[in-house]
Amino acid sequence: MTPKESTRIAPAIRLNQDGPGDKSLAEWWASEQSQNTPEAAAIAEAAQLLQTTDIPVAFPTETVYGLGADATRSDAVQGIYKAKQRPSDNPLIVHIDSLEMLDRLLNPAIDSPRGGKTTRNSVPSIYEPLIERFWPGPLTILLPNPSGSCLAPEVTSNLTTFGVRMPSSPLARLLIHVADRPLAAPSANASTKPSPTAAEHVHHDLKGRIELILDGGPCGVGVESTVVDGLSHPPSILRPGGVSIEEIQTCPGWETVQLGYHDGTYDVKEIPRAPGMKYRHYSPKARVVLFEYGSGPQAVVKHIKRDLEDTAVGAHSIGIVRTRTWQRGLQLLPVDELDTKSRPVPSLVDSLIEFSVPVGGKTKEVFDCHLGSEIKDVARNLFASLRAMDEKEVDVIYVEGVTDHEFLSAAVMNRLRKAAGSTFKV
Repeated sequence: MTPKESTRIAPAIRLNQDGPGDKSLAEWWASEQSQNTPEAAAIAEAAQLLQTTDIPVAFPTETVYGLGADATRSDAVQGIYKAKQRPSDNPLIVHIDSLEMLDRLLNPAIDSPRGGKTTRNSVPSIYEPLIERFWPGPLTILLPNPSGSCLAPEVTSNLTTFGVRMPSSPLARLLIHVADRPLAAPSANASTKPSPTAAEHVHHDLKGRIELILDGGPCGVGVESTVVDGLSHPPSILRPGGVSIEEIQTCPGWETVQLGYHDGTYDVKEIPRAPGMKYRHYSPKARVVLFEYGSGPQAVVKHIKRDLEDTAVGAHSIGIVRTRTWQRGLQLLPVDELDTKSRPVPSLVDSLIEFSVPVGGKTKEVFDCHLGSEIKDVARNLFASLRAMDEKEVDVIYVEGVTDHEFLSAAVMNRLRKAAGSTFKV
């Protein structure tokens, strides 16, 4: 089946904001259906697409927007790779609505040679403290793929394990419940591009490739889930994300958790154990230059000015993405002159400003964006800022890095290092 030329965005923000309250997912869904709400109609349509077609549906989670398909059907999962133009050796994360659904995945109905069912599989006990504390939430666990698994082989890239999580987004869980299917769902962006944290981002990347985007509003976390492997000894973190390393270390059995990821890209032929480990990710069209935490502002300014003057660099316009210490405009103009020349630019990032800098008899345009001083704000606005700079068609984006050693910061720096064409500490 081929997607329609027009990709539609269906508003469902109310469901994501209100949630089920004290109702179960089944009771919540029955209530929405009985009231014949527009959101119920959107969910029903999305669920039908997931059940009956091979065209994926985009939906919000608390981390980023996901591109979902029935994880049990190969043709449906292949639709994800086609829409994203994603390498097929990059495994997908399975999203579930409940522990009951996870139990069904772990225990497919298989007849043993003697009749009856095989030995019942359960979640390894190492994961129990993590599930109790972080589910629903931005945490993915790695589990053995059972014999006779109902998961399509494209989900696991033929690995013996699969990653699974229960999102905290009420809208995501409701969609999974109504579709009654586990959903394979990577980020709903074109492969290698910055992850989408708003429905408009999805529409920009995948217009014409899918039919429906459920709009649940902006994502609260802004970076993907943390992926952990409790099957290894000691346990390891395969991807930093919405649950911090420090939080995981406080859980019994995870005190000695190791870092099993690399912030660069892997040039190996082996299939990666988790998404985001092998290929370059999160990259805008512009070249990204990352200045590691601790880089001196004066040295940074000198570096940027040298780039602006260098005709080989070819930077006619640049973007500056600030976090904690860089000053507004990064001293490229005197502060009083910057205040008179700066003006707000409509953007998903409210703090984006524009000004001009004279360089070698020419004028270079500069776009300045402050993500916030709190790391949760930096994470939430990171991908949106890279996309906003792409909208302004800047040539180079200079980013102020953060320390690796606090809540969410490892995830932020992991994404930036994978997006960056150059990394400096000056």
